Amino acid sequence: MTEPTLTVRFFARLREELDTDSLNLPANDGQTVDDLLTQLASRGGRWAQLKGDQPVMVAVNQAMAKPATVVKAGDEVAFFPPVTGG
Repeated sequence: MTEPTLTVRFFARLREELDTDSLNLPANDGQTVDDLLTQLASRGGRWAQLKGDQPVMVAVNQAMAKPATVVKAGDEVAFFPPVTGG
């Protein structure tokens, strides 16, 4: 039996700065978007920016999400920098 996972994707400058476009991570019961951000930021180095001064936007299964949104096995979580209009 395989471990339940989440697919985490990074877009725009985050993909470039973290040098990856996606990760498969274990899914934990009751895990929120904020928990996931904290877990990733704890890797240190460039990853710390995910909980830094610059906000990060998040979508779960292609719908905008808040830090308190619960994620579950099979979900796709996408992180990207805020978009500015022009």
